[in-house]
Formats: sequence, C-alpha cells, structure tokens
Amino acid sequence: MKTHHTLNRSLLALGLCAVATLTQAGTPPAAVSEKNPPSIAVDWKTDTIAPVANPIYFEDAIIRNEIRPIYAYHRIDSGFVTKGGTADVYALQLRWAVTDRLAIIATKDGYMDLHTPGIGNPNGWLNVAAGLKYALIDDKANQFILTPGFTFEIPLGSSQVFQGDGNGEWNAFVSAEKGFGKFHVLANLGIRVPNDSAFSTEIHYSLQADYFVCRYFIPFVVANGYNPVSNGNRIGLTSEGYDVINFGSSKAKGSTQLTVGGGFRSRLLDNVDLGIAYEKAVVAPNGLTDDRFTVDFCIRF
Repeated sequence: MKTHHTLNRSLLALGLCAVATLTQAGTPPAAVSEKNPPSIAVDWKTDTIAPVANPIYFEDAIIRNEIRPIYAYHRIDSGFVTKGGTADVYALQLRWAVTDRLAIIATKDGYMDLHTPGIGNPNGWLNVAAGLKYALIDDKANQFILTPGFTFEIPLGSSQVFQGDGNGEWNAFVSAEKGFGKFHVLANLGIRVPNDSAFSTEIHYSLQADYFVCRYFIPFVVANGYNPVSNGNRIGLTSEGYDVINFGSSKAKGSTQLTVGGGFRSRLLDNVDLGIAYEKAVVAPNGLTDDRFTVDFCIRF
C-alpha cells in the first residue's frame, strides 16, 4: 500500500489551518486580555488547558462543551513484533456539558493506518467509546476540581487494526486539577475492565503540569503510564497496546509501560486552542511505542 499521511505534511496542513484561523475575527480571552489579566480572572479554569497526549484516557477534570479533532503520528519500537513501523491516527472527540457539573463525553473513534515491515499495511476504523463525567468537587476559591467518570468502548472497529473483537470494555476514572495562579497540575487515574476475559485488564495513570506564560504559549510536561493487572489469552505478548489497542496479551501482567513528554497549547481565539505534544517510551521493553506526536484543536462552544 502506498505510504501516505506523513508527519511533515500533516503538521504543515495543521499549521496552515492555524494561520487561517488567526486571520479571522476574534478577540483575546476575557481572562487574559489587557482589561482582565490572569491575576484577576473571575474563574481560574479559564486559564487551564485540556491534555494533548493520551487523549483517550487522560480525561480533563473541567466540564466543557468541546469538539476536538486529533491527529497522531505514532512510531512503533523496532523490537516489537511488527519490527517497527508507523501508525497514523485520525479522530474526533466530543464533549457536551449538560450542566456546569455533568458532561457527556465521546472519547474514542476514528481511523488508523498502519505501515509495518512485520504485518504489512493494514488500515481500518477504531472502536467507539462514550460515557459521562461529573464534577463531584468544584472549589473555585481554592482552585480545585475533582471529576470521576466512566466510558464504555463498543467493539465497532476493524479487526485489521486490532479493533472490533470481544464484548466491549469499561473505563472507570477520576481526574483532578489544582491551580496555583498561572501554574496548574492535572492528574488522572483509571482502570480498563473488558467484558471478555480474553482481553487484559489495565490500570492507567497520567500527570500533567502546565504554566500559562501567555495566551499563545502555554507549555506543559506530561507522563502517561499503563500497567496490566490481569492477562488476556489472545496473543503471547509481554506488553499491551498502550491507549488505543487491547491485544489480550497473555504475558503482560505486572509490566509497566510509561511515556514522558511535553508540548504546548496556543489560544488562537476565545474558543480555539491548538495543541502539540511529543511522547517517548522510557521503560524497556517499549512494546508498541517508540514515540508519538499528537496535534489537536480544542474548539469550545
């Protein structure tokens, strides 16, 4: 299959979209305009940002109305069974704030192109996941929010890209964020529980720290971890598929898969954030991931 959708072309296209967006009419966010500097922002959450890396399971603690198109360029470690290769992922997330505390979230869908020496160049649709989250604690005075939630993954995807099998999977999680003026810390802890014992059960956890330098530059550092706590029985791998794939590995229990990285968001308009992130696997054996670039737009309404 002809290789396409390279990283350079995708980043160029997204860059052109950002430039086009900047040329449209728009004003700086109220919380960071000259009349309303961050120090006197009415709501501390105005200056917070959503995660870019690990978008499926690193769920934002803030309740927002949001459309988020996502592109990820994923390089597979050369020691994995595919003998290296790359994956291009295209997705669209949706979040609807039913109230100021309750949101309906659609966190997984999209299309994947794989290009590998070991298994060829399959492509196909990903599974679909959706659920709810609720801000149990929303303490504006102390700049703290705690939001538990869940999603259910429906096996509607293509088997060519390791989707569409089994009886679905639950993801229960809790996200929390604490603000310290312009500095914010966001954390997430969750567990993925399949309805089919052929697949692995996995704990996942994420941590992000960001600093609001200015509306156009909000840098962050991030870490994402994955620990299988029970084995599947579908394939004899010693690791699992990080965030996108549950292989059902029979030898992955007790392993740790961890990525660290960083990036930034840029607030192009009141309701549009551009995000760019880079992650690198740091615990050997790396398994499915060598590194990954993720680019998204958070469009809020």
